[in-house]
Amino acid sequence: MAYDPGLEERLREYFHGRPEVEVKKMFGGLCFMVSNHMCCGIVGDMLMARVGPDHYAACLRKKHAKEMDFTGKAMKGMIYVSPEGIENDRALRMWVELCESFVLSLPPKASKVCD
Repeated sequence: MAYDPGLEERLREYFHGRPEVEVKKMFGGLCFMVSNHMCCGIVGDMLMARVGPDHYAACLRKKHAKEMDFTGKAMKGMIYVSPEGIENDRALRMWVELCESFVLSLPPKASKVCD
């Protein structure tokens, strides 16, 4: 599946210069990892947002947000935001900051070491 290169560029700008951020191909799109935790990403033209369980229900009530049902069933704490919901940088920043806030509340995750 292809992903929106414009959204990729905007997310790369947001995370620019941060050594704790890694970009990985995942879910047929791109995933932005923060300190080894999945934070947000792009699936098609939608923002994949890891908002966490505490903000999940409230986020689903927001316009342009819907359940992330990548596997055929809802993934609690994960939502999709349609392109209309992230048209401007302020809206995108709001979503990504919410994702980052959740991820930074998680316990540290060790880096995977390859032999």
